[in-house]
Amino acid sequence: MSKGSFPRFPRSPRAGRSGRPAGFRTSVVVAVAALVPAGVAGWLLWDAEADGGRKAPVAAASSALPGASPASRAPSRQPSPEGKEPSAPGSSAPEGARSPSPAAADDGPLPDGPLKGKVVVVDPGHNIRNSEHTAEIDRSVDIGTGRKECDTTGTSTDSGYAEASFSLDVAHRLRTILRAQGAKVVLTHDGERPYGPCVDERAAIGNQAHADAAVSVHADGSAVGNRGFHVILPASVKGGRADTAPIVGPSKELGVRIAGHFVRVTHSAASNYIGGGTGLDTRGDLGGLNLSTVPKVFIECGNMRDPQDAALLTDGAWREKAAQGIADGITDFLDG
Repeated sequence: MSKGSFPRFPRSPRAGRSGRPAGFRTSVVVAVAALVPAGVAGWLLWDAEADGGRKAPVAAASSALPGASPASRAPSRQPSPEGKEPSAPGSSAPEGARSPSPAAADDGPLPDGPLKGKVVVVDPGHNIRNSEHTAEIDRSVDIGTGRKECDTTGTSTDSGYAEASFSLDVAHRLRTILRAQGAKVVLTHDGERPYGPCVDERAAIGNQAHADAAVSVHADGSAVGNRGFHVILPASVKGGRADTAPIVGPSKELGVRIAGHFVRVTHSAASNYIGGGTGLDTRGDLGGLNLSTVPKVFIECGNMRDPQDAALLTDGAWREKAAQGIADGITDFLDG
């Protein structure tokens, strides 16, 4: 299916073009086209109530992509993008977010384009040097609903290609695409830091930038046979410094648009192990979402521990498609 024939998702009303909510519909139904090279298209439909809760698909008639394993519609527990196991509470380590690193700021001249005046924060998951600073990344930080480790090492393919390397590579490609459309892009880090940033600081960087949209780039580390991408949306959370009520609606809209364009550009299937085949998952245990005050989502671009997904994730041409799909979703969200 060509880009010109890609269906437009229904939008929730908002004030202006900033991506901020101005009274979202209580319930809409959205659809993602699951494309196949032969031109057979299916639809994944799900309830998109603005309460931020986990919803099962209301219809599923998606054709499987070549090479995809049969879909298992029962969601299973996956490693957290922010850590494999929760840290013990009560750490006395210092907390609070630092100012964004100057190396991560995009301060060069920007061309005119559809995203002129927009600010996008791109959060490359993990850091390739986290493993050299285990004490620092293991300290716990407050995420509103509890405490979690500052950061983790992430996962890798069986051949040793690290999630941190993947996420930074896609982030660089995504920055290039968005800048060409006039957006100011801020990375939460650009590989210049010895570790981290911590998950609370990652959220604070987007908040301090007054981002119109923020996306955290990851790849999952699940079991062999678990395939496909999923976008993680913030749940409705209130506690401590966390209050996601203002961002749940626009974040869901951002996530739906990224999911739809990711399918269109990469021809990847929605996850067969998370989200009930919708490509969407809602979580309230991630500090990067809980502490955000701007529309934000995570995207798990595939499963690094599955050989078929790993073959895609390690391919530079596919990573360019992944970045393009994410960028198209962000543009669709901001330029409407």
